[in-house]
Amino acid sequence: MAHKLLKGLILIALAGFASCTNTRNLLQDTAVVARVGRHKLFRADVRKFIPPDVSFSDSTNLALQYINSWAAEQIFNDMALAELPKEDLDVTAELEAYKRSLLRYRYEQHYINDRLDTVVSIAQMREYYLDNQSLFKLERPILKVRFIDIYSEVPDKSVILEKMASNRPSDVLEVDSLARANAIRYFDHSEEWMDAAELAHEFGVDYGTMLSNLKNSYITVTSDEFSDIKVAYVREIKRDGIAPFEFSQPQIKEYILSSRKRALVENLERNLLTEALDREQFVIY
Repeated sequence: MAHKLLKGLILIALAGFASCTNTRNLLQDTAVVARVGRHKLFRADVRKFIPPDVSFSDSTNLALQYINSWAAEQIFNDMALAELPKEDLDVTAELEAYKRSLLRYRYEQHYINDRLDTVVSIAQMREYYLDNQSLFKLERPILKVRFIDIYSEVPDKSVILEKMASNRPSDVLEVDSLARANAIRYFDHSEEWMDAAELAHEFGVDYGTMLSNLKNSYITVTSDEFSDIKVAYVREIKRDGIAPFEFSQPQIKEYILSSRKRALVENLERNLLTEALDREQFVIY
């Protein structure tokens, strides 16, 4: 019953506020812009929410968004006060626990920021990689590719597509030059690994569909709508197994830094307890 009443009150309140289309008058002519029971929303509160440089249309939408959100919050709060049993209304313990947790988190972050060594060497990353191979299993295939998005009628298109497969320095330079002059988009990741999902985004399809178009080292997707052709020359592909070290480096660094943060926090807690015991601030009976 309470749930139905709550839903009805929210729908009535939101419908009423959403009908207030003349937000400019609402914000300029009256001090109170909305009311839910005994609760009032004042003009100054809404103005704080709206940036000064937005258009009238955007300010209208932002104002109504804020009013609706405020109204729902007041209605939920009133219904909770009216319907919850007395023992559930006392949130003192939860608030105190949350306050302690928040203060501890902020202190830990301050402590970490002052002491964290963020320099991670290649040797440290390689050692971590070799010791934790199971963490670096591929979730998706990775590829080394050259990618181009080019209009179908470009005269040099066939030359570009043919020489994309070449590793001769002169051909690579020629493709790069022609692509910059004629392509909608071009990049060369033939020396570095690329996530299949990231490459699939360039084609505008999921990576499974993209890989189903892989034939003779080329992935080709033609668009009749824009008269362009998207092509990736796949120099190398790794479909499963352990990700190569080079591809895993950003992830390895995050793991190492995370480990250092945990160590700092553990040392902080241990040191604080030891100091408190030494000063007899902390006594176990």
